[in-house]
Amino acid sequence: MSLADAATKPHDRLRDYLADDMESVNTLIRTRMASEHAPRIPEVTAHLVEAGGKRIRPLMTLAAARLCGYAGTDHQKLAATVEFIHTATLLHDDVVDESQQRRGRPTANLLWDNKSSVLVGDYLFSRSFQLMVECGSLRILDILSNASATIAEGEVLQLTAAQDLRTDAAIYTQVIRGKTAALFEAATEVGGVVAGAPEPQVEALARYGDALGMSFQVVDDLLDYGGAAGAMGKNTGDDFRERKLTLPVIKAVARADDEERAFWVRTIEKGRQEEGDLDTAMALLRKHGALEDTRAEALRYRDEAKAALGVLPDHPLRDMLADLADFVVERVS
Repeated sequence: MSLADAATKPHDRLRDYLADDMESVNTLIRTRMASEHAPRIPEVTAHLVEAGGKRIRPLMTLAAARLCGYAGTDHQKLAATVEFIHTATLLHDDVVDESQQRRGRPTANLLWDNKSSVLVGDYLFSRSFQLMVECGSLRILDILSNASATIAEGEVLQLTAAQDLRTDAAIYTQVIRGKTAALFEAATEVGGVVAGAPEPQVEALARYGDALGMSFQVVDDLLDYGGAAGAMGKNTGDDFRERKLTLPVIKAVARADDEERAFWVRTIEKGRQEEGDLDTAMALLRKHGALEDTRAEALRYRDEAKAALGVLPDHPLRDMLADLADFVVERVS
């Protein structure tokens, strides 16, 4: 690898390598998010789709297909499908979370309204299914429709587990496997399927996507307590202020004494937060090693992702996918 390559982020190298494919995917996205009868649909979707997201999920679909020797174009439709599903979930999430900022910009529900965000999200889900069907594979339809259902299930589970101190690491894992890892897994798996790859390679791509998605979300949750403001488009401590039970807090609560548990009950369950509470929360996370233990979880998932790539062909794209797994956890190194 040259010094120039080493200084470039893995997803940027993927984007450069797959530039022709990504251009076709972006054209497809712009075409399919149009609406002749409801101009608000392209207005809302363009606000989010063109907000500078990394497009990691569609890149993973393209990379998986090309890595397995695919020479057709259906993988471009699948990449657009994955991006539409992701965008739809973001529109719905921002309504549920009452968010005001996404990727450093005002959210669609803030600029328009909740009804528009929900309905446009529904439209994108419908568009995604149209694209799936066009590929003519029942297996691909099965993988992506199952992922869509799993995402919704994970979001509902998170809703019911939020602010409940009985939520443990097992429930947290189930939540993030649904809300985040399921789409990463489907994105890489369908790339192998459309390429007609041998089953061990398809299974390896699915394992890679799942582990990368798990690492991605664990790191995201860790960054909230240890990352610089703006690293993820939010301020340090946002999850605490929003009373989200993420893995660092779950680990600290599990090791808390009576006085510490009372603090978590007041701030998370009851939402009675006072000045200085974030500092107290950070001190408790450090006291119980919750941040280091959470980072170790992210590293474990990173290692699982890289190990899964071992059965795949020797190819520059395989190296880039391995580098992507490293990059995800380097943000909290």
